[in-house]
Amino acid sequence: MLVEVAALKERFPDHANRAVAVVSLSHQQLWLYRNGQHVKTYRVSTSRYGAGNKDGSFKTPLGVHYVKEKIGGGMPIGTIFKGRKNTQKLAQIVTEATKTPEDFVTTRILWLAGLEPGVNHGEGIDSYSRYIYIHGTHEEGLIGQPVSLGCVRMTNRDVIEIYDEMQEGDLVLIVE
Repeated sequence: MLVEVAALKERFPDHANRAVAVVSLSHQQLWLYRNGQHVKTYRVSTSRYGAGNKDGSFKTPLGVHYVKEKIGGGMPIGTIFKGRKNTQKLAQIVTEATKTPEDFVTTRILWLAGLEPGVNHGEGIDSYSRYIYIHGTHEEGLIGQPVSLGCVRMTNRDVIEIYDEMQEGDLVLIVE
């Protein structure tokens, strides 16, 4: 994976900052690299509908992205965001492997934009316009299973770590 991270930074020099995240749908994991070195592995949840890029598909888009916006810095764990706005409410974190009627975006948001025209950037397939995020969830007991509606979910503590490690502009590669 180290060679792939180096190649990404070479291919996208405007986004060759200090951190790169690699998200694997088949492993339901995110690997964080800093300065080319593996830092940590996190469990995640991607789409229950699999991989895909079409608007309205609720699938997780593949390819090279970057962190376009970071939202929620300093907010308490469990803060609920709706339309990227703080609702001033806290979610009750569910640690059992239980699906709830809600689909809360909690704690932190890293809003992704695609870098590959025709793959994850452009009309009808644009990751940024589809509101694809790395974010916290109140359904922490489901982390490690594909259950989201397209985003990359993490536990709230883990998304705070990623949020603090990554800067706007840092690369995120999403693979099968």
